[in-house]
This record gives sequence, structure tokens and C-alpha cells, in this order.
Amino acid sequence: MSRTPCNGVCGDEASDEVWQAQQQRALVPLSILAGTPEPRWRPRLAVTVGPSPARNLIGGVAFILLVTVLGVAGYMLAGWTAGDALYMVILTIFSVGYQEVHPINTPLLHCLTILLIVLGCTGMIFVTGALVQFFTASQLAQLLGLKRMKTEIDRLSDHVIVCGFGRIGNMLARELHSSGTTFVVLERADKRVAEARALNYLCVQGEATDEELLITAGVKRARILASVLPDDAANVFITLSARSLNLGLQIIARGEMPATESKLLNAGANQVVLPAHIGAERIAEIILHPEATRLIRSSPQNRGFETELHGLGLELEVVTAAARGPFTGLTIEEIESRAKGAFLIIALNRQDGSTVNRPASSTRVRAGDGVVVIGRAGRTGALYAFGSKPV
Repeated sequence: MSRTPCNGVCGDEASDEVWQAQQQRALVPLSILAGTPEPRWRPRLAVTVGPSPARNLIGGVAFILLVTVLGVAGYMLAGWTAGDALYMVILTIFSVGYQEVHPINTPLLHCLTILLIVLGCTGMIFVTGALVQFFTASQLAQLLGLKRMKTEIDRLSDHVIVCGFGRIGNMLARELHSSGTTFVVLERADKRVAEARALNYLCVQGEATDEELLITAGVKRARILASVLPDDAANVFITLSARSLNLGLQIIARGEMPATESKLLNAGANQVVLPAHIGAERIAEIILHPEATRLIRSSPQNRGFETELHGLGLELEVVTAAARGPFTGLTIEEIESRAKGAFLIIALNRQDGSTVNRPASSTRVRAGDGVVVIGRAGRTGALYAFGSKPV
């Protein structure tokens, strides 16, 4: 069973250089996930709920302090001490209703007390409301945002579901977003959910192994599901659940251990990705055939060309000619004739370090040569005739 690496991911154990370079080498082209590009899609999850609660609270407290200062000053003008004036103001503003500190028996005191009751009580009502708003506005905004997000998801069809928003899931989501593909992220960690929503991705929080969560994400209407969790058991369970809910769904699953590949395929996955294996292959390619590697991926233009080939169902590969391989010692023309069009040889990386670009049809392949070929996606069996697995 052939292994199919994914677009834009590599093993967690590989270096950052390997991981970034692997974005271009994936055997599951992004075109599989992206399909036909659609208009740029950016769901808005932000919800505005009136003025800022903090601003309302600060304004209310400032108003109460102003009323307190003016009230104390008014009572002191009437001949009260500062302590008695402050005590009377506090009793009045907070509507405690204790006995007056001094008799209110003059027109000035009557007017001052009436204003203090009206302004002070109004200010306290406003502050109480602002305080409640301050503690509930974020929850309300989140509730309304989740409702709007659910409405957006319910309208989706033929979309992609990404299970997991870790290192691989994050990069996959960025690639899908940049291509304008509609997708939904399933993630349980609060921090990663917040990160996904901050990037304006549709994200449902919860365990991707939960069938109800998969249904909420629209698995019955989805086109592709990519399960990229670092837990093999979880990926197998997600694959089983998704397949039972949508028989026509294309499932791409990640596997950490090579032995998991067969389990995922038996569980219903269409393609299996082994990131660690991909990273190891890429490192081996750099070590064994550095010149061929530079030829293929030395510039953004070459990497872009490789991406275009993926879109056409073709791949660039580097294979090593074994000492006793059936193709070793043959000319380019003879090898391509025996391959029956499965691949074309475009360069040779000799053991002495030299590189032969666009080799003539009469050029012979020697043992240990790195052979750069363009072949059909899926690593056709003809490549193995060199006697060494592609690196």
C-alpha cells in the first residue's frame, strides 16, 4: 500500500528547514483539499455589544465620586464638619436610610439633600448596571459569536473539516485559507481555539472523536475530512466515526507509527500521512543527493513549479540506482522505454558530485547515481525498479 504525504506538513521530529521544505513535496496535493478556488472567505465572529463595559463602569464611578465631592463641599458650606458631611453623603447615596447627622432645616440643606438623593441614587443604579455588564458582556459576546458561527457552519457544504489545530493542523488551515477553501476546525484546547478564531477560522471546540461534534461541523455535507491529531488511536476512531456518518467522504488521516497505516486504511481512510516518514525521506534526500535537491528546490520558482506539477497529478522524485538494479547500466532511452511512460528522467546526480541536467538519451545510469524523475502521483512501481526506494 503506497504512502501519500500531505501538502504543507512534515514530521514533528524533522528540522524547521525540513518541515518548511516539505510543504512543496507533499504527495497529497493541496488541490485535493482545495478543489476549485472560491472567493476569499472570511467569516466574521466578532460581536459588538454596545459601548465598552469598562468605559461605562469607569464613567459611572467617576460620576459618583464627583457627586460625593460636591455633596461634602455643600454640607461643609452649611457649617458641617468634613466627617459629618462625608458620612451624610454616603448614607444618602447608598440609600441606607439612617437618621440624619444634623437636622435638615434650612432651604439650602433641603435643596442639597434632594439633589444628592436624585443624582447619587441615579449614579449608583448606573454603576450597578455597568458592573453587571462588565462581567457578562464577554460571555454574551461569546454566546452570540458561537450562534453566528453555528449559522455559518450550517450553511456550508462540500467543505473541509480539519480535526486538530496543532502544528500540522495550523499549517494546513493556513494553506486552505490562503486558497479560499471553506473549512471548519475541530479543537479541544482553549488556547488553540482562541488562536483559530482570532484568525477568523470557523472553529468548533470539543473532542473530534465525538460524533455529535462531527455532525455539528457538517460532516454529512463535507467533502473532505483531515484528521491530523498526534494520537493514532484518536485518528482511527475519528476515521471510523466519520466514515459511518458519510460514506462518500474523502478522509485523509495522520499516523505517527508506520503500523497505524493499515489500521487507518481499514477504518475507512482514503489516504494516510506519516509525517515522521516524510521528514526522514526529506533528510535522506538532502544527505544523499544535495545537488539534485538544490536543483529541485533551490528557488521559489522551482518550488512553485513542483506545486504546479502536483496540481497536474505529477511529482518530482529523486531515486538511487542500486548496484544490481535492473535499470543500472542502461541508457536513459532504454529506461524510459521500459517504464512505458510512467516517468521521465530529467537529471542525474553522479557519485562524484557532478550533476547532469537534461541528460542525453544515450547517457547511462550508473550504480549510486541519484536520478531525478517526473512521474505520476502515487509513486508508481516503476520507480522501484532502480533497486532503491525513492528518497
